[in-house]
Amino acid sequence: MKQRQQKKHFRRLFGAVLVGDAHGARAALRAGADPEGRDRDGTTPLYVAAVNGDTATVRLLLAAGAHPDTESRGAGSEGTPLCAAACWGHTEAVRELLAHGADPDLREDHGTGRTPLEWADTGPHPETAGALVAAGAVPRATG
Repeated sequence: MKQRQQKKHFRRLFGAVLVGDAHGARAALRAGADPEGRDRDGTTPLYVAAVNGDTATVRLLLAAGAHPDTESRGAGSEGTPLCAAACWGHTEAVRELLAHGADPDLREDHGTGRTPLEWADTGPHPETAGALVAAGAVPRATG
C-alpha cells in the first residue's frame, strides 16, 4: 500500500477513535490503517481509546494488532494505555488491556513514572485497583 494511502487510512482511524466511533475505526483498520501508528504528536489510537474508557475500541485495536504496552508520546497524551485507563477508573478498559497482555506493573515514562496501580489508587478508583491487583500488580510498600 502506498504511503499516502496509509496516512489517509490512519487519519481516518485516529479521527474515529477520537470521537468514539468504533464502526469508523473498524472500517479504517479494514482499509489498512496501522493500529500501532501515531499522530503527528506521537499519540497512539490505543492510548486515546483507553483514556476515554472506550472499551469497544480498545478491544478492536488490540485485536487488530495494537500492542497493549506501547507508550504514547503526545503532548498531554503521554504514557501507557493501561496507566491512562487506570488513572480515570475505566475498569472495563483496564480488564481488556490486561486480557491482551498489558503488564500491570509497567511504569510509564519509560520506567520512571507511575504504575497503573498507583494511578488507580490516586484516583481513587478501588474497583480498578482491585482488577489490577487481581492481575498481579504489586502494591507499593508503605512505611
